[in-house]
Amino acid sequence: MYRLLTTLGRGFKERIGWKRLGIAASLVIIAFAITTLIRTLKGIDTGVMLVALTEIPPHHIALAAMCVIGAFCTLTFYDFFALRTVGKKHVPYRIAALSSFTSYSIGHNIGATVFTGGAIRFRIYSDYGLSAVDVAKICFLSGLTFWLGNAFVLGIGMAWHPWAASAMDQLPPAINRLIAVGVVSAIVAYFVWLGLGEERRELGQNGWKVRLPSAPLTLVQILIGVLDLGFCALAMYLLMPAQPGIDFISLAVVFILATLLGFASHAPGSIGVFDVAMLVALPQFGREQLLATLVVFRILYFMIPFGIAISIMGTRELWLNVVLPWQERRRLSEASPAPGEEPEVAEVKATLPFAQRSRRRSRQ
Repeated sequence: MYRLLTTLGRGFKERIGWKRLGIAASLVIIAFAITTLIRTLKGIDTGVMLVALTEIPPHHIALAAMCVIGAFCTLTFYDFFALRTVGKKHVPYRIAALSSFTSYSIGHNIGATVFTGGAIRFRIYSDYGLSAVDVAKICFLSGLTFWLGNAFVLGIGMAWHPWAASAMDQLPPAINRLIAVGVVSAIVAYFVWLGLGEERRELGQNGWKVRLPSAPLTLVQILIGVLDLGFCALAMYLLMPAQPGIDFISLAVVFILATLLGFASHAPGSIGVFDVAMLVALPQFGREQLLATLVVFRILYFMIPFGIAISIMGTRELWLNVVLPWQERRRLSEASPAPGEEPEVAEVKATLPFAQRSRRRSRQ
């Protein structure tokens, strides 16, 4: 039996592989989501939807925007925590915040977050001497923070309100509660495993090794993920229609399941996948009213941060590739010796601050 399983496993890796299986699963999720979304949107009255947009209280939109800001502020600690875990303490918080925000906002909106987000992180962290392996470790630990936070909140939420997930997964509440208990038990088992010894916390081989956080630090890791998800779910809750009403825990369960499906699809901005999951899981709300909520949430959480992140990265690249080289050329030209001036004097002048050199020229 063992030989049979080994042979099947080897054949799976050689002929299919996890990468191809992941791509196929993403395509299936996207195709199913698009089909369901088209069917769900049939008969939508755009006039009613526009009216629903105007009915969302402005102060709720403002509070939701504050929650989104809180979520992205919490998101900055994903990379900061990972950097400290892998021992790269020379990278300051502001760079970790820049990397977290831009890699997530741009990567998630473009799609294939693993590759796009990793490329943006490498572009930023390479200036601080980090290698591709270091960036891979940071991506792994940041992803672990995200999934641990999701698993913890989803496990607690489904154990408390199992019927909230039934509309999406079509499983009886008792089965959903059993799944939730299994998820929470797995997290507890993970903590127990972490406490068995430091040597168990080291993963990888052949030059790629990462040490997992200790049990106390894993609590911090989960707290970061929980705060991030809590802010996001609260933003959605504030934008929901007042009638028929829904409690926060039930909405949080639906929101996290929809978010995970969106991530699993690797679709740009989880477009279609996240939206259809919310529409299917919340049939008690009018479709036009719920679509209005989703439109406002997408503007606050996806479009605005994406525009800001693109502007930041564009400005940074312009500074690094145009402004700084121009300043360097100017410094070198000012360092060239004037007629009758010794080269050593020119070198000393080049080391003076720009304002001081300007004052000297004005006196001459």
